[in-house]
Amino acid sequence: MKEGGYILSNLKAPQQKKRKRVGRGEASGHGKTAGRGTKGQLSRSGSRKRASFEGGQTPLIRRIPKRGFKNPCRKEYETVNVGILERFRAKSVIDPIFLKEKGITKKRLPIKVLGDGEITKSFTVKVHKFSENAKKKIEKAGGKTEIVDWKKGHTINE
Repeated sequence: MKEGGYILSNLKAPQQKKRKRVGRGEASGHGKTAGRGTKGQLSRSGSRKRASFEGGQTPLIRRIPKRGFKNPCRKEYETVNVGILERFRAKSVIDPIFLKEKGITKKRLPIKVLGDGEITKSFTVKVHKFSENAKKKIEKAGGKTEIVDWKKGHTINE
């Protein structure tokens, strides 16, 4: 009976490769040094080179020039534009809690209002920082700007 070009009675299981048993005597062919060769770092037990080792030459991470400066004291702000505040016509006081509830601010960072967009309604905006342009636009529309202390959450009089 032929199936796909083979005679079923002549099929045999594929040959399994025998496992290499190292360090089991000279007669095995893998005795004495157990396939590690003689001397050197790789022949020793328990010693492996780290993944980034480059054969003793200066590693790549040390060859690349260092550029720039990361200020560890940098203050990050979440930004909100004046144009977005225009949407809230019914609200008279806009504060960080209100902006968080409406989904405008996502992270837990201080908020800075920037001057992109136009504003016509007067608001009292209480946030952590304002750009000069945003402050002018809010006050021109008849609103007030108040800076809130980030740590304590109360208003700072300037």
